[in-house]
Amino acid sequence: MKFNDKTQVKEIALAGPPAKQVLEDAGVDYCCGGSQSLREACFSAKVPAEEILLRLKENKKQAMADEKDWAAEPLANLTQHIRETHHRYVRESLPRLKKLLAKVNEKHGANHPEIAQIDVVFAELGRELTMHMQKEEMILFPYIEALERSRNEDEPLETPFFQTVQNPIRTMIHDHDAAGEALRKMSALSSEYTAPAEACMSYQELYRSLGVFEKDLHTHVHLENNILFPRAVELEAANQEGLPGPR
Repeated sequence: MKFNDKTQVKEIALAGPPAKQVLEDAGVDYCCGGSQSLREACFSAKVPAEEILLRLKENKKQAMADEKDWAAEPLANLTQHIRETHHRYVRESLPRLKKLLAKVNEKHGANHPEIAQIDVVFAELGRELTMHMQKEEMILFPYIEALERSRNEDEPLETPFFQTVQNPIRTMIHDHDAAGEALRKMSALSSEYTAPAEACMSYQELYRSLGVFEKDLHTHVHLENNILFPRAVELEAANQEGLPGPR
C-alpha cells in the first residue's frame, strides 16, 4: 500500500512492525489517534509528515517475521494473545513500577518533584487499566469469541445484555483515550523518560521501564482499536444479516 499525508495513521500501523516503529520513534499517535490522517497526527506530534513518509519508504522492506498478521488470524487467537502477552505484562509491571517509583521519589523527590506527579498519574492509570482488563476478559472478549464460534459452527447466539458489541467497545475506546492522555502526561513530566545526569541506577531503570510500558501499551491499544474491535463489529453485523463474515 502506498502512503501519503492523507492516509489514516492506523492504516500505516497495520502495515507491520517497521511502520509502527517509525510512528513510535516520531511520537505519532497511532493507537488512540489512529483515525487521524498522517498530516493531522504529524501536526500534533510536531514532526513533518514528509519526514515520516520518507522513513516509511526506507523501512518498507524490513522483515516482519517477528509478528503475526493479526488482521488475518482468528479473533480467538488475537484475544488470547492480548490476554497472555499484554494483559499479563501490565499486571506484572504495575507492582514493580509502583515500588520503583516510591524508591526513586524517596531518594530524589526533593530535587525532582515531577517524580511524585508521575507517581500519581501512574497509580491512577494502573487502577483504570486493571478494571479495564477485567471488563475485557469477563465480558467483551468472551462475547467476541462466542461470535466467532457462532459464525464458524453455524450455531445460534443469544443477544447479550449490552445488546450489541459496539456498546462495550465504545467504553473500551474511551478507556484507551484516557490511558493515552496519562501516557502523554508522564512522558511530558519526564522529558520523554530522559533521566537527569545525576540519576542513580534505580532512577535510570524507572524511566527505561516506563518507556517500555508506554510502548507496550501503544501496541496493546493498537491491536484492539485498529484490529480486534473493527473485526468484531463487522462479524456481529454479518451474523445479524446472515451474510458471509470475516473468519
